Amino acid sequence: MRAEVIAVGSELLTPLRSDTNALYLTEKLLEAGVAVGARVTVADDAGLLESAFRGALLRADLVIATGGLGPTQDDLTREAAAAALRRGLRRDQGILEALRARFARFGRAMAPVNDKQADVIDGGVALPNPRGTAPGQWVEDGARVLILLPGPPSEMKPMFEEHVLPRVRERAGGTVLRTLVMKMASLSESDVEQRLAPLYTTFTNPRTTILGTPGQVELHLTAEGPSPEAALERIEALASGIRDLLPGRIYSEDGRELPDVVGELLRQRGLSLALAESCTGGLLAARLTDVPGASAFLDRAYVTYSNRAKTEVLGVPASLVASSGAVSEDVARAMAEGARRAAGTAIGVGITGIAGPDGGSPEKPVGLTFIAIDGAAGSRVRRCLFPGGRERARLQATQAALEMLRRGLLGVEPL
Repeated sequence: MRAEVIAVGSELLTPLRSDTNALYLTEKLLEAGVAVGARVTVADDAGLLESAFRGALLRADLVIATGGLGPTQDDLTREAAAAALRRGLRRDQGILEALRARFARFGRAMAPVNDKQADVIDGGVALPNPRGTAPGQWVEDGARVLILLPGPPSEMKPMFEEHVLPRVRERAGGTVLRTLVMKMASLSESDVEQRLAPLYTTFTNPRTTILGTPGQVELHLTAEGPSPEAALERIEALASGIRDLLPGRIYSEDGRELPDVVGELLRQRGLSLALAESCTGGLLAARLTDVPGASAFLDRAYVTYSNRAKTEVLGVPASLVASSGAVSEDVARAMAEGARRAAGTAIGVGITGIAGPDGGSPEKPVGLTFIAIDGAAGSRVRRCLFPGGRERARLQATQAALEMLRRGLLGVEPL
């Protein structure tokens, strides 16, 4: 089975609100063996909604819409869905009486505008909503199913789990989908594709998706099978080959992010860490302190943004800064050594670079960054050039530093 999810609401197309329902539904549907082929957000516009429903019903076995089931004039989901199916709406007296009783329990009279919430698409079945006033609907159209759910997550999630998910599992025929996410740092999406395409293109089950973000690439391997064990066995047939082609590059297969992985390695080895950051301005420290229990390994962090701070706080010789420049391999190494020495920790990290947008030159362009580690994870320096703007360069620098630490702690050769 293939599904599509439609999020209804003009507010979801502004910077003020985001659609979290689609993420939840995608996860639950995958667990039930149903792949989501598309997710669409549509404004409160009758024509746009009808078109979205028509298109989704042509492509998918299962269409789920969230939102637009309220009592106001811009709540148009019922009407648009009925038009897309070329069906009418009938007012369900049982729902209408239940709505009036609900209002009465709170000592309120129900406004006439709420009557439309009792409208059910011809041939559809209402889904009860004891947590709100908007019932859902289950409508079958031949082999396809259209499901309307309320927008508030506190109402949508229980309705989906209680009244939709069991029926979806039954229609899926026992098929199970499972996904393994393999994460790696300091590799580009194109590098991963070039190395792995000859392998993963020979598999149709599992399917492989490559996702690139700043400083990181993820491989999503999704397989279907008659049981969770069978699906995972199919995934492993491909995953084992990927590990062979990318030795030492995969840092996580269990959902953890790189700061968590590095923090766990430091904890296991009982090693302490000090940071000296310039262009990243404390971002590496922030990412590491997001890890629960970071006090077990992170001793302190210095933001030595100026040349004077590098000299006075870390002991970087002023002559070295003058001769090599603040953004240089020599200064990055001296910053790592100085942080470790000043803090008395097992490991020091130094980061210096030109995050931009100004300050670059032909010899040292914007994005140039030097990262060094010193101590119990080895002595390593790496020169990097991070394009894409200030924020992206800073994030990639911290990611590269964490990957250097991970590889050093594991004794893997430097990049």
